[in-house]
Amino acid sequence: MVKHSFVINMGVALVIALFLSGCTQDHRRSLPYDAWSLNFFAPDYMEVWIETADVVDINERLYRGAGSGIPAMGYPRALSKGIPAEFRGKPEGWRESPGGKGRRVTGADLPRLVYVRWQSIVEPQTYEAYIEIPESTRQLMRKSEDVFCAFDGKVITDYRKLLVVGLAPGGIAKVWLGGPCLKSTEVTRVQGTINPEGPYRGLSDGEYYFLSEESKSYVDKFGIPYGSW
Repeated sequence: MVKHSFVINMGVALVIALFLSGCTQDHRRSLPYDAWSLNFFAPDYMEVWIETADVVDINERLYRGAGSGIPAMGYPRALSKGIPAEFRGKPEGWRESPGGKGRRVTGADLPRLVYVRWQSIVEPQTYEAYIEIPESTRQLMRKSEDVFCAFDGKVITDYRKLLVVGLAPGGIAKVWLGGPCLKSTEVTRVQGTINPEGPYRGLSDGEYYFLSEESKSYVDKFGIPYGSW
């Protein structure tokens, strides 16, 4: 009797193991690499502070704090101080194949929705945007491409696993999809809305993240190029 019970328990355990293995394979099938990255940037001098970026994946799992802080920006340079003799940055419009900086969204499946709340410090204003990621974009994220990579010095198999979000004054959020060695392609453009709570969800008495002297001087001299994004 004991031996019969042991065989039954082993059979149940095997079925459960196979079931869990199948679920894992189904999950991994939609994501052919370890993780994708959520990156951010802002136009030159149009400084931004990201309060939070949250992600909902295709399995309806929520990943809070997938992004925050200062995004990538060409000007002002990281180590620059004071006001330059010449403003070399060009904030109008978007770069052809933007990059950005951010982090890997570890553990998530492919994205369905990205929520971002940020301070446009040059205005100043606090915005939020809900960015729906289309299925066509997820299909591209699953598809491998053979491409010559200058970094590797050879043809490699690459994936478009970098989701890049540009944040501009007026509450504009524009999204691209790219890969480490693949040119970025446009995904969508979203008009964000003003967050009525203000900066830091109303916990800073209306105080925004500080604006650099160089960006302030640029805006005072040339203004904000609304409509170019």
